[in-house]
Amino acid sequence: MMTKKFNPIDYQIPGKDEVTRFEKIHNICFDSAEIGSKMVANEIAESIRNCNKSKFILGLATGSSPIGVYKELVRLHKYEGLSFKNVITFNLDEYFPINKTDEQSYYSFMYHHLFSHIDVVKKNVNIPEGKIFENDISRYCSEYEQKINSLGGIDFQLLGIGRTAHIGFNEPGSNQNSCTRIVNLDPITREDAAPDFNGVESVPTRAITMGINTILNAKRIVLLAWGHKKSEVISRSVEGEVDSNYPSTFLQKHNNATFILDNESSAKLTKHKTPWLVKDIHWSDDLRKKAITWLSKKTNKPILKITQRDYNENGLSSLIISSGSVYDLNIWMFNQLQKTITGWPGGKPLTDDTDRPERASPAKKRVLVFSPHPDDDVISMGGTIKRLHDQGHDVHIAYQTSGNIGVSNEEVIKFIEIAKNSFSDKLIIIDSFEDKIQNNSKAVLKLKASIRRSECLAAARYLKIPQENLHFMNLPFYESGKIKKNEPTQKDIDLTLDLIKAIKPHQIFAAGDLADPHGTHRVCLNILLDSINKIKNQSFMKTCWLWLYRGAWQEWDIEDIEMAVPMSPSQVVQKRNAILYHQSQKDKVMFQGEDNRDFWLRAEQRNKNTAKEYNSLGMAEYEAMEAFKKYIF
Repeated sequence: MMTKKFNPIDYQIPGKDEVTRFEKIHNICFDSAEIGSKMVANEIAESIRNCNKSKFILGLATGSSPIGVYKELVRLHKYEGLSFKNVITFNLDEYFPINKTDEQSYYSFMYHHLFSHIDVVKKNVNIPEGKIFENDISRYCSEYEQKINSLGGIDFQLLGIGRTAHIGFNEPGSNQNSCTRIVNLDPITREDAAPDFNGVESVPTRAITMGINTILNAKRIVLLAWGHKKSEVISRSVEGEVDSNYPSTFLQKHNNATFILDNESSAKLTKHKTPWLVKDIHWSDDLRKKAITWLSKKTNKPILKITQRDYNENGLSSLIISSGSVYDLNIWMFNQLQKTITGWPGGKPLTDDTDRPERASPAKKRVLVFSPHPDDDVISMGGTIKRLHDQGHDVHIAYQTSGNIGVSNEEVIKFIEIAKNSFSDKLIIIDSFEDKIQNNSKAVLKLKASIRRSECLAAARYLKIPQENLHFMNLPFYESGKIKKNEPTQKDIDLTLDLIKAIKPHQIFAAGDLADPHGTHRVCLNILLDSINKIKNQSFMKTCWLWLYRGAWQEWDIEDIEMAVPMSPSQVVQKRNAILYHQSQKDKVMFQGEDNRDFWLRAEQRNKNTAKEYNSLGMAEYEAMEAFKKYIF
């Protein structure tokens, strides 16, 4: 049986993308992971409903990427009558060795996100066994493979993709003819899994996975990828050559495969990165900025030195035709960039603000900075916070989560030892903490939250932000005591609404680092946007502007920046010192990610790189810059 090929028109998908001469895999980009996930869930649902045989064979994936699909499938089951009684599922992979009951097992993941909420017959659920005897592994893998084949193969296979381009756990070097087997995990894959295991040292080194051949034998394949961290590997998979060092490129050999992407993960595809090389386009201001910035970097020339020949030789002659002349284009772009630079992030009083990113009035603004974790504020905009305060604005900082799981057990032990040595005659109970640390008991989590809170207080004191202007929200969704967070509820929104209503800000700053669709940054931003949407028509919100910052993981592209705040060398040091007050996040960070530098160094070098980019485009030379993008709500 052939499952229905994904047809964008059938599902009325916005932003349908045409296949380009650069691409070897069909792909569709959505404005958000949520929209893309719903479309994929609808295709799965229709395939199940229209199945013309007794059983529909569904291949499933784990990780953060498919969570939105599973959420929508559960909704379709509960509210639209979608039944899974005729579905047999096969999961791609499982860590080895691991117990089914372990929270980190894919068995637990699947039951938590899907199987416990639908009517699938338990005997029809197949997940690789993570706890079998070594001598039985080869036989077990062969039987798993044979079971799939005996049912006629997989009708629909859902995939995610890792930074190593793995699909399933088929790491670089996997053979196209590989079948279900045990594999060694790439160090990068283990590093990415480290947050789930509270440290890379606890991540299993092996896994059982379906093979490349098993996956390619599926009748329909859909791969999901969200966030900027996947952009490089998506570009390589879709536009590169088939290469065993990039296992996802084998999907080019399948005649019914689609990549479902968001704006961030698809950003490095040619049709998005340089669309003028693909097709005739309407030259909007945003595309003009993107093209001229790209051309300046490609020719290694500042904007005002780019020539007509440079435009013509790099596929941009239509841009000149649409804009009048090279001179006009270059001057326009130079002025666009120049207007973004300001030493007055709250607006410069009593000044014509026509060409400035922020309003002059009111001269003294109420500013509310939302920080998803307790250190994101100083990491991403510490220099701007200091400027806003020094220029007389009423700056408030809202720490949306406690950040407790980001504190290592070693850090807790250090504080316990200080307490024992200082108050041994009064704190007999302190001894019991050491037994509870490994389990992250409520008492230990409370202590970890207190550590993060004290660091916020210290950094704010250094920046001269009044303590009464610090708001520790402790949003409930975060307080699971685990890496996997609770679903946001109305209580999270109510807490956010109450704070906004109390302060009535003229400016809101919030984190725009959205690599993971289910990560804390994105969840916190979604809560904020949902809250703003409920009160945006109130009079005080009509004078409120929302600015998004980045910096903890990446920076805005130059063409996206709408406010750039320069920092002098002394201000860079000042920001560094504020970050260093967050001692629990220095040297031994719980969730480092792929960047092994300390957070202060990451932020500092990103800020310096932004300033260098501005300078290379022909702007004045600054030591560093913090960048912001305005969000229209």
